[in-house]
Amino acid sequence: MSHLPENRVRMEKNMIRPSNEDESGTQTVAQQEAIDEERDVRGNRGGWVRYILIKAGGAAISSVMVVVLGFFAFRILPGDPAKSITSGRQVTPAQLQSIRHQYGLDQSVPMQFWKYLTDMIRGDLGTSYVYHEPVTQLIGERIGPTLLLTATSAALSLIFGLWLGQRAAWKRNSAFDRLHTGTALVFWSVPTFWLGLLLIFIFSGTFHWFPSGGMMTVGGPSGGFPLIVDVARHMVLPVLSMTAVSYAQYLVIMRSSLLEELNADYLLVARAKGLREHDVRRHHAVPNALLPTITMIFLTLGGLIGGAVTVETVFSWPGLGYLTYEALSAPDFPVLQGTFVVFSEIVIIMNFLSESVYRIIDPRLRS
Repeated sequence: MSHLPENRVRMEKNMIRPSNEDESGTQTVAQQEAIDEERDVRGNRGGWVRYILIKAGGAAISSVMVVVLGFFAFRILPGDPAKSITSGRQVTPAQLQSIRHQYGLDQSVPMQFWKYLTDMIRGDLGTSYVYHEPVTQLIGERIGPTLLLTATSAALSLIFGLWLGQRAAWKRNSAFDRLHTGTALVFWSVPTFWLGLLLIFIFSGTFHWFPSGGMMTVGGPSGGFPLIVDVARHMVLPVLSMTAVSYAQYLVIMRSSLLEELNADYLLVARAKGLREHDVRRHHAVPNALLPTITMIFLTLGGLIGGAVTVETVFSWPGLGYLTYEALSAPDFPVLQGTFVVFSEIVIIMNFLSESVYRIIDPRLRS
């Protein structure tokens, strides 16, 4: 080979050199793949952090808009808070002016807004015009009954909606499917307050099976198991009203999501392996069909708390919803602003959690 030109000798050496490692000790193909994989992992981790920061920034912007809207939205309500505070009493114009000065109602709107923002930063939601108590204290007292009512309704809606939805999809076009899908659509279209009034008329006015309102019986048991039973009896009708409307959403979405999975190739493979239909549905189809319902679950949880206003008003349930209704009739600006911010922030937080959890459980979004 010595008679060949020097360049040709060098070219032939390069042609016969192994492709995965050279004589100078450069990286092998396996090492390069490991480096690429580590780079992808770092990129996915960086993408995940960037995604969370973007969503958190959007939630923060929404929160600021809620705080601003919470002030101006209720200033357009008709009525004079000072006259509402002194309702049923004879007061002079000087006394009305003194009340307006006491609550800062005689200040300009920009000054009231600035005081509202500075108090909000300190965690002070103001003092109720009607109850003469701090709004944070009122919300703290009322949020427990609201969470009890909405958590029970959400749990029942989730259980019945998802179970009936996957059964209806697996038995599509059967009598079971038509009955439950039709019933769900009817309940979904019914206003919650109208359904609550209908339940009061039937189960409280006609048969006297359950109380028509309140959280517990006046002068009833004060503690122990009898009190739990008494509260549970008062919960039946409002929980039934909220569950009947909200479970339909889970049923319809779960059914449509599972129908899209029925013709997937992985189900054919599962059946070819000899798995029973019950196992194919439970271990393969349903977990994949649950993915689109994750967002709906979180948003419905937030919406249930916000939608408790009508149910609590109909059944006089002593929660945040009923407090909001009472504040609207005054109008009690500090209470309205406080409950509006709380309801809105719950929805924003649930929306943020739904987007974060969906990205965690769905590998297609992570890649």
